[in-house]
Amino acid sequence: MGMVVVISLPLIFFCILLGAGCFLFGRAKGRQDFRTNPQVYGVPAPPPGAATTSFPSPLHAKPDNLANV
Repeated sequence: MGMVVVISLPLIFFCILLGAGCFLFGRAKGRQDFRTNPQVYGVPAPPPGAATTSFPSPLHAKPDNLANV
């Protein structure tokens, strides 16, 4: 029984240390990635020098919710 505790305890400590190290390394890597290349949500900007075209308005527009009150 003592042999199992002697072998298991270092393995448990190693797994905890390895998990903490991976967590901290991944968090630092994620923060660095966010600083250098932030995600931008939305419509992409047109390239410089591109002709801008406006889209025609739709023929049927959905009425406001105020009409239902």
